[in-house]
Amino acid sequence: MKCIGEHSSEEPLHRVVKTPGSGKCTLRLLLPFKLLGDLWFGSTMTQLFLPLCVACLALVFTSAAPPPTTQTAEVAIPDRCDGIEFDAITPDEQGKHLFFKDGFLWKGFRGPAQRVAESFSGVGRVDAAFRMHREGSTEDHDHVYLFQDEMVFRYFNQILQEGFPKKVEQEFPGVPCHLDAAVECPKGECSADSVLFFKGSEVYHFDVATRTVKERAWPQVPPCTSVLRWMEHYYCFQGNNFTRFHPVSGVVVGAYPKDARAYFMDCTDFGHHGGGDHKLPLCSEVKLDAITSDDAGKTYFFTGAHYMRLDTIRDGLHAFPANRMWPQVAGAVDAVFSYRDKMYFIKGDQVFIYLSGAHYTLIEGYPKTLQEELGVQGPVDAAFACPGDHTAHIIQGDQMKDVDLSATPRTVTKVTTLRHDKVDAALCGPDGLKLFVGSTYYEYSATSELGAGQVGSLPSPITASMMACRRD
Repeated sequence: MKCIGEHSSEEPLHRVVKTPGSGKCTLRLLLPFKLLGDLWFGSTMTQLFLPLCVACLALVFTSAAPPPTTQTAEVAIPDRCDGIEFDAITPDEQGKHLFFKDGFLWKGFRGPAQRVAESFSGVGRVDAAFRMHREGSTEDHDHVYLFQDEMVFRYFNQILQEGFPKKVEQEFPGVPCHLDAAVECPKGECSADSVLFFKGSEVYHFDVATRTVKERAWPQVPPCTSVLRWMEHYYCFQGNNFTRFHPVSGVVVGAYPKDARAYFMDCTDFGHHGGGDHKLPLCSEVKLDAITSDDAGKTYFFTGAHYMRLDTIRDGLHAFPANRMWPQVAGAVDAVFSYRDKMYFIKGDQVFIYLSGAHYTLIEGYPKTLQEELGVQGPVDAAFACPGDHTAHIIQGDQMKDVDLSATPRTVTKVTTLRHDKVDAALCGPDGLKLFVGSTYYEYSATSELGAGQVGSLPSPITASMMACRRD
């Protein structure tokens, strides 16, 4: 079976053979026996040179064979800080990132390389890789797919699954083989659970449920040798550089390409040093400006001009500039809360409302003033709304003002004096309510427990398991 897009041609009389891992090529003659016979006996002139040819062939064969030795030359292990071009990158089932190059594998943002075959049996060099996202499917959700030439291998916990390897066309109809890169795109970030396959300048969007393919043309995205989805962001790697792109439109925003060594690995002379956990504060120094969970279960906390998503802790924790996701909100925010499919950002005396999703969209006509939108004057210290409730709780100093979000116009319906003089951030979810004060938090089961006359809750320290911080 030939790969999609391949064509047949006459067999050549020579072949250039690449020595794996060395970058060197050897010219190998492929002379059929019939052609050898024609050369050998086809003319009197050839027969005159027969002894010379025999001597030459003998010399070639004897010199080509290496002398017997008891030692095997070691293949040099590549150093990714030298600026190499990765063949593939993907997270595994535990969220650890795997970097592939010429039969070698790095696990995580730091550490030495090892042979791919030590972790994934049956495969050596890898052309492309991704981790399947298909919630509700025990068959392949979180399984790792590795591609080599026209074959695809599926692993779970580094165990090759039954029935694999398969032809790429058999597992992903309409997708070509000899791929350059692949990456998962979950529903919400794409229109449905999907996989994006890359070959040259072509992009193939594969719908996991319908098993259909649509080809895309993304002129802003360079030809990718590997692609990684990390923290809802998509990165195309080429050489030792990367470019971040939108997984639906292929749009590139920002100054790219950038050097991958400064962001995705621990290289002494480059930038961030280790990708997922640089510049972490001590847990005792953490102070939140805001925290919220949207209807999709995405939990964000904000501090200064940065945000961090907490529900993706399996894939690591990393702080990003808030204006990358919400570009109209510059600098620190005072409070953030979610209501239905919207996120409310309060900054000074203004309210920004975004439609929730993988890519948030500012609703037309915003920002508006706090008074116009919520019927209160600023400043605001914290705000929250509980799931299924139509009340926004606006905290100012030791006062909590309840605003009915279902009413028009919106006005304050209740004021409660809190037992806390100051609250930095608040989060309400299925497991109750948390009020954050400095590097501690207080837990309550309902808003009715927040009043000054109620029995107080004891503070608990923010821990490394809750958010990205270093233990004291």
